[in-house]
Amino acid sequence: MSDQYETITRAGPGTPMGELMRQYWIPVAPSRELKEDGTPVRILLLNEKLIAFRDTSGRVGVMDQRCPHRCASLFFGRNEENGIRCVYHGWKFDVDGNCLDQLNIPERQHFKDKVRAKAYPTKEHNGVVWVYMGDRTRAPKDLPHFECLLGPESGVQMRFVQRSCNWLQAVEGDLDTSHVGVLHFGFIKPVAGMAADRADITVNRAPEYKIQETKYGLTYGAHRPSPTVPGATYWRVAHFLFPFWIMPPVSSLENNVMVRAFIPMDDNHCMFVGFESTRFMRQNDRERTARKDGDGGYLRDNLLPNESGWYGRYRMIENEANDYLIDREEQRKKSYTGIEGIHTQDQCVTESMGGTVDRAWENLAPSDIAIARNRRMLFNTVAAFQKGVRPPSADDPSVYAHARGGHFTTSRPGDWQEVYRYELDQLRTRPPEAAE
Repeated sequence: MSDQYETITRAGPGTPMGELMRQYWIPVAPSRELKEDGTPVRILLLNEKLIAFRDTSGRVGVMDQRCPHRCASLFFGRNEENGIRCVYHGWKFDVDGNCLDQLNIPERQHFKDKVRAKAYPTKEHNGVVWVYMGDRTRAPKDLPHFECLLGPESGVQMRFVQRSCNWLQAVEGDLDTSHVGVLHFGFIKPVAGMAADRADITVNRAPEYKIQETKYGLTYGAHRPSPTVPGATYWRVAHFLFPFWIMPPVSSLENNVMVRAFIPMDDNHCMFVGFESTRFMRQNDRERTARKDGDGGYLRDNLLPNESGWYGRYRMIENEANDYLIDREEQRKKSYTGIEGIHTQDQCVTESMGGTVDRAWENLAPSDIAIARNRRMLFNTVAAFQKGVRPPSADDPSVYAHARGGHFTTSRPGDWQEVYRYELDQLRTRPPEAAE
């Protein structure tokens, strides 16, 4: 892999992209994972081995797993009386990293004020723990203002799924819209009376593209003539939002109130974190119930029970070791892939590239224009950040509230961005009961 790609794929401490990512709040765990005075949880994040715990008062700590005394792992510590106590020598730390006790030293020799565990600021919102790993003085006051997170916790569903590949190739899988008509719906043959969005994808599997950079990242519109509405255009609009968020056009523009991230664990593993509105999930449930095409065109995650290891959380049952439970007979007769579920199909192809893909083997095509433009934007943004320019939206998380991906059909003429904004404004100004 070239040095150029190293700069945008590596996310460890001190790396250009890793330092850029540390300028944003990052979701690390569902709140339910952390119990008061409960077992610490290992968190692998941006190539740092951390532990997360909830203290007696309900506060959440996220800190380096190494005790700053002799570097024994605090994962084995005692979570008690508003702090985590290392079992090696009894040194104890609160959620902010302050040293509260040095059990193996006479009190007159204590130097607690000179010792700190490396701890990061945390926030909790809608049942999720977030962490900020950059300079504390630059931490944004607010979490990202994603549309699906602005309402009550009851209105959003979260999903965590580990993926065994670099964060960027996972993001690029969601940024690539032309694969939908092949990987997910390749077995479907257009027939009279089929759902409009299925017809729009399968009659013409080769869209063209419009691309534009934004103040939060990049947006693109994949378009093709609509086979169901004469003279109209079928659009699939997606967004990449710094530093690792994506809004793919999974559902209609009306229902696609969702956002997902592929957050680096290390350079060869990432965590899919999805926030999806109840409206979006109802649409997915309807598609799953009505599915007759055999291509597994719906979202589904089958997860193994969590274990305590660094790679033990949110692992799919379908994985490389069992060939993602591919059914070759199903593939020959009913399904394009023989693999059930959109997420599993995506997991398969992006993990099959290897932990970090060797891009020297690639031959990008016109259908990859969004991927190529996104890479160029990442290169340029990282280079500017190294010269002191703040990255997009790092200091203003409110800009995310204006973005929504989704697909729609329109006969409206004009600039594609104006058409998209018009369609979105029409939806947002409708009465809530009409939008459900």
